[in-house]
Amino acid sequence: MSPVRSCSRTACRQPAVFTLTYVYADSTAVLGPLATYVEPHCYDLCADHAERLTAPRGWEVVRLPSEAGQPSTDDLEALANAVREAARPAPSSGEPVGQGVEVGRRGHLRVLRSAGQQQQNVER
Repeated sequence: MSPVRSCSRTACRQPAVFTLTYVYADSTAVLGPLATYVEPHCYDLCADHAERLTAPRGWEVVRLPSEAGQPSTDDLEALANAVREAARPAPSSGEPVGQGVEVGRRGHLRVLRSAGQQQQNVER
């Protein structure tokens, strides 16, 4: 199987660059950038067939810009900054996290007291 998807039109061997989807409820044909995956009930079209596309009478053709799927350098930089921020360790609040002593239970719920509070109560 070829890694490049070809046009869905009969006897056309050109590479697909657009995906056509019909929205029957709205009587609309949507032509947008090539979908990432082959979708059932969608049609991959080459540039020539996408340009000459017409819809049935009473239907509307919506052409989405093909550059919309390409992230800009600003988008990529913002994504990289968000990943860096998420990777930073969270500042500690002084309260021990995950270190507690069970002091009661009701069904599947447990009442926990932090280890620091128990030590203070013991010292008094």
